Amino acid sequence: MSPTTSTVVSELETDVAIVGLARPAQDIVELTLARTDAASLPGWTPGAHIDLILADDLVRQYSLCSSPSDPSAYKVAVLLEPHSRGGSKRVHELTEGATLRIRGPRNHFQLVSAAKYIFVAGGIGITPLIPMIEEVDAAGADWQLHFGGRTRSSMAYLAELEQRYGSRVTAVPQDEAGILDLATILGNPDPDTLVYCCGPEPLLDAMEAGCANWPSGALHLERFAAKTIEREGEDTEFEIVMQRSGVTATVPPDKSVFDVIREAGVSVLGSCLEGTCGTCETGVLEGEIDHRDSVLDPDEQEAMDVMMVCVSRCNGARLVLDA
Repeated sequence: MSPTTSTVVSELETDVAIVGLARPAQDIVELTLARTDAASLPGWTPGAHIDLILADDLVRQYSLCSSPSDPSAYKVAVLLEPHSRGGSKRVHELTEGATLRIRGPRNHFQLVSAAKYIFVAGGIGITPLIPMIEEVDAAGADWQLHFGGRTRSSMAYLAELEQRYGSRVTAVPQDEAGILDLATILGNPDPDTLVYCCGPEPLLDAMEAGCANWPSGALHLERFAAKTIEREGEDTEFEIVMQRSGVTATVPPDKSVFDVIREAGVSVLGSCLEGTCGTCETGVLEGEIDHRDSVLDPDEQEAMDVMMVCVSRCNGARLVLDA
């Protein structure tokens, strides 16, 4: 069926200039970005990230690590990945004064109010936690940061965090102290404590195991790569109805919902196309979702009201989308 209308899904895209460039740690570059028209940037909350549009076919997501109270500039810090697909290498080639386009911000790693917090960072995973720590400290909450990395020289912002927050920060450089002792860090489940963690996949997997007996919703994770999900059986065909656009289409086993939406002439944003960035989040009005993303937490997935159309599918014959 041909579309009767076209639903345009959009987020703010704007041109920015690199007005500051620093090297806060080994193999890490920090970019300070300001709008080229000198206008204020959109507001954001701790945990948010933006897209850096590095080329037409090269878009990468990076957490904001500056202060939400400053609308004049964003800061991101990017680790040069040895097996980079091109994103981090391109960022490290940028120079002060260069311009680029950004999209967002968006936030799937929201800071929830609590009496106590445990923050756990691995390497460059410290970046989304920095504005969170600033906010909870200003609010007078009880918190601790446990920060692991290969060496002190590789741990961005460590010196600043230790100087500002003192004993609330525990640094665990692997060459000095081994790996983070999660059993000791987590201790016994505490209903008044929320746990926030960002870092490499082995750390996140260990955190999930360590918090298995904690209350639902206590653990909040930010992933840089798609979570491995074991699946049984083959993908099957199903129908999608794009309610607002008046379009119905069939999703075959070898195509994603995202691809079928685009082929039907209905606009939908996409970026990572592996279920980690949240750009393609789409409302679901009817149907049971087969969630395969690494963005939504278990409670959000159970609500069955949004899906990441780049990876998730249908447990059944039909989905009705708010598209």
